[in-house]
Amino acid sequence: MTGRRDASLSEPTMAQGSGERAVCVYCASSRSAHPEYRDAARRLGATLATAGFGIVYGGGGAGSMGALADGALSKGGRVVGILPRFMADLEWGHRGLTELQVVEDMRTRKHLMLAHSHAAIALPGGSGTLEELMEAITLKRLGLYLNPIVLVNTRRFFAPLLDLLSRAIEERFMDERHSSMWQVVSQPEQVPEALEAAPAWSAAARSFAAV
Repeated sequence: MTGRRDASLSEPTMAQGSGERAVCVYCASSRSAHPEYRDAARRLGATLATAGFGIVYGGGGAGSMGALADGALSKGGRVVGILPRFMADLEWGHRGLTELQVVEDMRTRKHLMLAHSHAAIALPGGSGTLEELMEAITLKRLGLYLNPIVLVNTRRFFAPLLDLLSRAIEERFMDERHSSMWQVVSQPEQVPEALEAAPAWSAAARSFAAV
């Protein structure tokens, strides 16, 4: 599946079963990071599945990616992986997913993950995870992605990024209203509540996208 590049980012299109909402989860494949990160990923997967959310993620089988999927699958959750072809060729994909979609490139993968979700959740990770998160925040600032964004701040991993975003607001590179684009939780079990409590966001955000 390659997906349409013009698909709406605010209206998820994936067939997910009756009434099910899907969330996009950004996370890492590292096997070397602290075990608390994998534990948090597994708990998040289980929490989302129990709360009735399907998961759309990068499709990997290692590190936090694999733990997230395993946690959700252990609770009977639906997990869809979107994997670039070169990663599939390297056999990096999780073998037990509800569905694994192989796409041509990283750009298509990122687009489909957002287009098929009702929210974006970020677990700690490296450059790829941070890139995905910042793209979601940027698209929300521009009124192109309107759904909640939640950061799971395991081991206070996101503290430096949050400080930097606050500094960007203080220095008037961003508007104060942009600080409501994301929510932060310390525990995976807090994510469903954060999703429900997230402030509404609309395309009207374009009126203050440029400070």
